[in-house]
Amino acid sequence: MRAAVLRVPGQPLRVEEVPTPIPGPGEARVAVIACGFCHTDLHYLDHGVATAKPPPIILGHEISGTVESLGPGAEGVAVGDRVLVPAVLPCGHCEYCRTGRENICPKMRMLGNHLDGGFAENVVVPAKDLVPLPSEIDPIAGCIISDALTTPYHAVVHRARVQAGERVAVVGCGGVGINVVQFAAGAGARVVAIDLNDAKLEVARRLGAEQAINPGRSEDVGKEVRRLLGDAVDVAIEAVGSPTTIALSFGTLRRGGRLCLVGYSSAPATLPAPKVMFLEYSIVGSLGCRPGDYPRVVEMVRRARIQLDPVVTARVHLEEIGTAADLLRKGEGFRSVVLP
Repeated sequence: MRAAVLRVPGQPLRVEEVPTPIPGPGEARVAVIACGFCHTDLHYLDHGVATAKPPPIILGHEISGTVESLGPGAEGVAVGDRVLVPAVLPCGHCEYCRTGRENICPKMRMLGNHLDGGFAENVVVPAKDLVPLPSEIDPIAGCIISDALTTPYHAVVHRARVQAGERVAVVGCGGVGINVVQFAAGAGARVVAIDLNDAKLEVARRLGAEQAINPGRSEDVGKEVRRLLGDAVDVAIEAVGSPTTIALSFGTLRRGGRLCLVGYSSAPATLPAPKVMFLEYSIVGSLGCRPGDYPRVVEMVRRARIQLDPVVTARVHLEEIGTAADLLRKGEGFRSVVLP
């Protein structure tokens, strides 16, 4: 099969012929329809973040496809089924999995990190983890449900616990942040979108943001938030991953506010501990999504409560995967999907 292989970090992915994987006991081979190109993939390519499985490795973890074959004892799906492949595969047995926190399972495996991923014609995964993809959902755009939608859902619903009527600042309106806007607005919150890209802010408005701020044209973002919404925010959700934007997010909070960190940063961030204590701020992290929530997000998409088309801004063939990487490096668009 053809696949885009990471052989040397810092060098472009190489499209080459590799052996087609064979499903083992309990596994399914999925013919990949599409795979989203995520900022996590760029971390492995450009930013010195090491994959758990040393190269050579096939990246890509936002996968839609069709079940092509089943290994011995595989259950729950049939050949020909259209499916999503969750980005993270928990063990299902540890304390975290048994208590509903599968997304932080210490034994979890991630496609394109621990295992070969979806920038390929085929991928092999446990059949039990596959999620049915209804016929009403375009499988090409639908691949991004696997991470770019489920991660924001988990952040908004379970970690930030956004409630109707609350004021919410979404800092960073890229491929994940734009969907934080969708889910927060869908929860009934008053959303202010914050990003340096005016085009992304315009889309954020169309997807539910009440207000938008470009921090490049604001001397005091916190003050601007208060002016636009009548107060500081109950919740700030940071979806960039840098010490600067974490501090900016913190500065938008009202007393008793909640800061939810979704963006990944390898650098430490400094926050004023006296304020956290004295004003009773809450700071939480958010990683991925629990498997049980995938059907809920799929249903929201099926019922058009969450939109895919404005978010999938480029579709490229496998041989053009470098284009997807370049678009992300330039900050252009929201999500590119790769078609094997």
